[in-house]
Amino acid sequence: MNPSLRQMRALVALAKTGSFTLAAEHLNVTQSALSGQIKELEQMLGVRVVERTTRKAQLSEIGRELTPLFEKMLQDLDRAMADIASRKALKQGSVRVAAPQMLSCTLIPEVIAAYKARYPDVQVWLADSPVEMVSARVFSGEADFGIGPDRDTTAEIEAQPLFEMPFVVVYPPGHPLEQRKRITWADVNEFPVISLQGQFTERLLRDMHASFREQSLSPYNEVTFMTTALAMVHARLGITVCLPYAEKMVQLYGLQMRPLESPALTRRFFVYTRNARALSPAAESFVAFLQEFAAAHQWNVPQG
Repeated sequence: MNPSLRQMRALVALAKTGSFTLAAEHLNVTQSALSGQIKELEQMLGVRVVERTTRKAQLSEIGRELTPLFEKMLQDLDRAMADIASRKALKQGSVRVAAPQMLSCTLIPEVIAAYKARYPDVQVWLADSPVEMVSARVFSGEADFGIGPDRDTTAEIEAQPLFEMPFVVVYPPGHPLEQRKRITWADVNEFPVISLQGQFTERLLRDMHASFREQSLSPYNEVTFMTTALAMVHARLGITVCLPYAEKMVQLYGLQMRPLESPALTRRFFVYTRNARALSPAAESFVAFLQEFAAAHQWNVPQG
């Protein structure tokens, strides 16, 4: 058997006060309860820890040896419990988030700033990543969770819906699309389209085929990053399609952004977590804040 916390606290209090009466008052227990805890400790150890006299309580040699050990153990435990309480109350802690490059330079910094205004003592670390690396960073433990578009995941990664947003078309000022009251996917095909390589375009083409088999998309050029596509649109080399969260970057390039219709194709985004790893209180609160933040934006398509 091991000594209980109450027994250890009783011995430490007795060592500090030198009196059963004062030690009992310090621990807010009765003197008989304190005496009982010391006796239980002695019975368990099989030795005396206190030499009782009529005037005061003196520790035995064993008692004097145990006291600093017990005191350090109690201090370490109290510090650990206080740390847990602070983290639960979001008075400290950290969150590590992995997100794709475009999300990381547009929407996520806004979310972090708003979250920090509510929880200033929580540190948020952002790991900007290629889309394909988001889940890998979650799996390795480098990130507590990831945010990204719909992607095929492994059994170890869980995907929780976060938000859904429609595609938009981006073009330079004075472009012929500017004069049209509504812009359809058929209109997009009239002009050179700068698209993204990989799953972005592959999944978009699949969605288009599922919605209207006769309509497709023929990219004029495929690039790796959306910032490159926007720069090419700014240089009037074509137009591009993206998602509304890129609005600030679109504005930086001095471009126009309009919704696409017939039909209004959307892209879903998820929070990716590792199944076997529970989120910390800070990470849980950040995910909840993300959902609250997304729900307040007009571009978020309500989940039906």
